[in-house]
Amino acid sequence: MTISDGTISHRDWKSVLRHDVPASLVVFLVAVPLSLGIAVASGAPVAAGLVAAVVGGVVAGALGGSVVQVSGPAAGLSLVVAELVHTYGWRATCAITAMAGLLQVGLGALRVARAALGVSPAVVHGMLAGVGAVIALSQLHIVLGGSPQRSALENVLELPAQIVHNHTHAVLIGVLTITVLLVWGRIPRLRAVPAPLAALMIATLTAGVSGWDLTKVDLRGGFSSVQGPLAPQGDWHAIAGAVLLVALLAGVESLLTCVASNRLHDGPRADLDRELTAQGVANVVSGVLGGLPVAGVVVRTTTNARAGARSRWSTVLHGVWVLLFTAAFAWMLALIPLEALAALLLFIGVQMVNLGHVRNLRNHREVPVYAVTMAGVVLIGLAEGVAIGLGLAALLALRRLAWVSVDVRQDGERHWRVVVTGSLTFLGVPRLTEALRAIPAGSAVELDLHLDFMDNAAFEALHTWRLEHERAGGEVDVDEPHGEWYSAAISGARLSPARIPPRHDRWWLPWAYRRRAHSSGAHSPGPGPYGSFEVVGVDGGSFAGHDDAVICEPQGVPDLLEGTREFHRRTAPMVRPLLTRMARGQSPSHLFITCADSRIVPNIITASGPGDLFTLRNIGNLVPRAGSVPPDDSVAAAVEYAVNVLEVRMITVCGHSGCGAMAALLGEVPDLPALRAWLRHGRQSLARFVAAGPGQDADDAGPLDRLCRVNVIQQLDNLRTHPFVDTLVRAGRLELTGLYFDIGAARVHVLEQERFTPVPELRTTG
Repeated sequence: MTISDGTISHRDWKSVLRHDVPASLVVFLVAVPLSLGIAVASGAPVAAGLVAAVVGGVVAGALGGSVVQVSGPAAGLSLVVAELVHTYGWRATCAITAMAGLLQVGLGALRVARAALGVSPAVVHGMLAGVGAVIALSQLHIVLGGSPQRSALENVLELPAQIVHNHTHAVLIGVLTITVLLVWGRIPRLRAVPAPLAALMIATLTAGVSGWDLTKVDLRGGFSSVQGPLAPQGDWHAIAGAVLLVALLAGVESLLTCVASNRLHDGPRADLDRELTAQGVANVVSGVLGGLPVAGVVVRTTTNARAGARSRWSTVLHGVWVLLFTAAFAWMLALIPLEALAALLLFIGVQMVNLGHVRNLRNHREVPVYAVTMAGVVLIGLAEGVAIGLGLAALLALRRLAWVSVDVRQDGERHWRVVVTGSLTFLGVPRLTEALRAIPAGSAVELDLHLDFMDNAAFEALHTWRLEHERAGGEVDVDEPHGEWYSAAISGARLSPARIPPRHDRWWLPWAYRRRAHSSGAHSPGPGPYGSFEVVGVDGGSFAGHDDAVICEPQGVPDLLEGTREFHRRTAPMVRPLLTRMARGQSPSHLFITCADSRIVPNIITASGPGDLFTLRNIGNLVPRAGSVPPDDSVAAAVEYAVNVLEVRMITVCGHSGCGAMAALLGEVPDLPALRAWLRHGRQSLARFVAAGPGQDADDAGPLDRLCRVNVIQQLDNLRTHPFVDTLVRAGRLELTGLYFDIGAARVHVLEQERFTPVPELRTTG
């Protein structure tokens, strides 16, 4: 439901009355004191803060892209507004606010709102922390009975004198206000009343009863005291820069708050372009009516969501309550001591320096951006600090993108291993060449390139070194597990990071077909710039090209230990964190029973990983029936353990085409005593096959494959002869399924009784 809906059902009205009206009252009680304080900190008329609160609630709330975001005057903009007021005057500042709103409307129409999400959060948090520090330092002087200076540095230098010489009633009321703010939220029974409202009420009553000499808020005339905008006078370049600064800062703060609001409720997700447009309209209206710039505010938005708001009615109604309260009770607001508002702003400023953000940024190594932005805002200025922070963030991002690691280690007397990781650009060439220079001539080198990019300068440096090393009698074996940047550069192919598919051949190709990069240069002379080669495919085909291509001709099966060494080098570092977490126990969801055939790899045909499948393999994927002769406890033990201890939820029997065990049942069983005894457990499958008669399926490849399928269904029946399995199946706590893998077609089929259904492929378009 939105305000723009043509009709609102009775059920929606009940939700508004039950959830949104109470939430709007809570937000209203928070918004009034904060709006007054921000107006004071901005050097604007106090009523301007209330105008912005009304407009932010009603206009931005009704038109915005988030159902719970609350907009109004924002503390993060107070420094900009204060500088504009000092430079151009208040009424010209209103005109700048309206022009910034028009710019925001234009940006929203161009649908560029998501570009604001590209701003580093470290810059945003650093900016807010810097603004908070400046506000706290300036308002501390008012709390101490003095006057704030023009800059944060001057405020720090003047602070000792203020502390020593000023001990007026202003100090007492400031200390009282801050004490209430600190204590109020810690008492559960008092949390129904917002702490800022309670602090100002107690401070006002105490000052009135005690008769202290304090400065009161000037709100004479209420909304009638506000003045409309006037065109700013001065350098139009500076005025345009001010408009752009207000538009961007207010827009970015609003959009980031909008994104954060999605985590506070379960309703519709925020529309960022709509939100930016709504903020622009609100700023136009606020500027025309003599109000402060409007932006989405985190504190009020969080309060709104936590108070139970369900729709944008809460935001709109909070603006209505501010309007009605100011129109009827402006005289009450005039009783609030200005020093109490200063103490409230001091408290808010300190809270804006959020150490929780620092901890989060530290994990991503972005604390320098945060610290530099904050320091720039405090010592130089808001715009300058943000610009410096954005520049540093861009430099660090460039450094990370161009980061490369070169690890050179000696694996044997004449064998070296070099691992290059990251983006190999011209920036990393000095480090690369220095590391490669340490490798002795004539040694064997295994070069692993884990790269997401390689530019031409890096390729030339790497390939030149390789040619020189091989001419000196050395060997270089190049492997690119992720993207073939090096091979593509040699062959002249053009690759981009988005188009490089990950290479999986290192783990699913048999040993005999492992792709290995061979030597080049002096050993492979030919017509191309880097020599020539011939790539021989697994099917015997070939094509010509440049050297260093990947050779797929069988090389001979390596020793098993070589495979484990490859696992240690390439796969173990990637799976170690996962296996470390799983080391204490297993909780697979499936028991997977399949044949011992070497061509069947369960993890490949099911795309499963460690911990998914509890696997049982034997010749013919047979499950002896309960009480069968000859007895076999090994299969029953595995099924029993999987079901009763591991509590798997599914048992799958997977057969395959061309099964040697089924071929033996159709023909003559080899004269192998143990195998002959084992295959007796397949007699039920053979009998079922004979009883079914010749197959009529169009895709039936012959009696052997029909028997392979029938065998799977029979093993599912055999599983249910075990009472503990049958009981769980009847109770719905265990499911039995059958699969059939066609080796030649590399296709998995589902078998249900006598049905034979291929598993559908997931196809993509584009």
